[in-house]
Amino acid sequence: MSQLTEKEILDIEPTHHAEHIVSPAVYGIIFATLLIFTAITVGASYLELGPFNVVVALAIACIKAVLVILFFMHVKYSSRLTKLTVAAGFFTFFVLITMAMTDYISRAWGMW
Repeated sequence: MSQLTEKEILDIEPTHHAEHIVSPAVYGIIFATLLIFTAITVGASYLELGPFNVVVALAIACIKAVLVILFFMHVKYSSRLTKLTVAAGFFTFFVLITMAMTDYISRAWGMW
């Protein structure tokens, strides 16, 4: 019996995917980056940005979430279907936050 190449295996079994091993150095760099963004979040909480405090906090949280999803959950090395599913989740999150913020700013605070 001859040895099958990886492409032939993928053609026979479409659910099989190649393993991707991430080096511990990459995990260390991502961990350090997450710690830096946590420090930035704490620093930003002491700044008086008015209504933009929430925007800055959510932006930093989204950046940290993307790093976790891409590297710790291995989405960066996954199939396009997995990437599409994650992108759909972020799109849904964006729509829900936009709707909530639109409702929040459309209220007549203190006018009643």
